[in-house]
Order: sequence, then structure tokens, then C-alpha cells
Amino acid sequence: MPSIRNSGGRTRRLKNEINVVPYIDVMLVLLVIFMVTAPMITPGIIELPSVGRASDVPLKPVEVQIDEAGVMSVRVRDSGNEFQPVSEENLVSQVRSLITPETPVVISADGRVPYETVMKVMDQLRSNGVTRLGLLVDQHGGPVDGQS
Repeated sequence: MPSIRNSGGRTRRLKNEINVVPYIDVMLVLLVIFMVTAPMITPGIIELPSVGRASDVPLKPVEVQIDEAGVMSVRVRDSGNEFQPVSEENLVSQVRSLITPETPVVISADGRVPYETVMKVMDQLRSNGVTRLGLLVDQHGGPVDGQS
């Protein structure tokens, strides 16, 4: 082990340890700074649409329904029309055969359907020329499963 000779004639061995006390001091100062500044930072606030303010459904839109299992079906929302099951590959062609440029398309998805699934259907319809597209909501229902 290397040694250093002092002016007094004694030799002193070098320590191969790191003194961490200064690092702890710096960490505590940074902690205090973050604790003081964190409450001053405002998080991004977004206003989500409220179900109570949703507009009424047009008279005869084409409705794309996605059930809890992810199975899709299509119908013209009119009295007596039944849902016709449709595969994901044939969804766009089925919807386009039922609409005119003025016909709105609404998506009614079960509350337990993953958000990503609904967004994929919306994106698929929008990218294939369906411009009047919306989401169908229950305007009179309350929170689902105790959620607020």
C-alpha cells in the first residue's frame, strides 16, 4: 500500500475510501429545493366532455357497436333494424356501403372495452373517409360500478 511521508517524519497510509458526507449534504439540499418547488408547479389541466352536455343523436346515424368481448356489429339506427355482426377487416366497407357524405356514424362501445380498441376503430373509419364520426353515450345513466 502506498504511503506518504509527513513533515514530522512519520509515514501515513492512504485511505482507499470515499467520504460520502459531502454527497449527503448535496442530496439533502436538492431534496429541500424539490420539496419547496414541487407545489408551485401546476399540473396540466384538461376538461373532459361531460355526458350531461352531449348533443342528441341524429335521427338515422349508422351505429358501430363494440361489445365487451370486442365483437363489432353495425346497423342503421332506425326502428326495427338489427345489428349485423361484422369483422374488423370488413368494418370500413360495411359502414361505407350504409352512409352518404351527410350520414353521421356513431360508435357505441361497452364501458369495459379498452380505450385503445375504440380509438383504433375511430382511426380506421376516419382514415377511410368517414368524416362525421362521434361516440354514443348514455345521457341518463349514472356512474358505472360505483365510479364517480
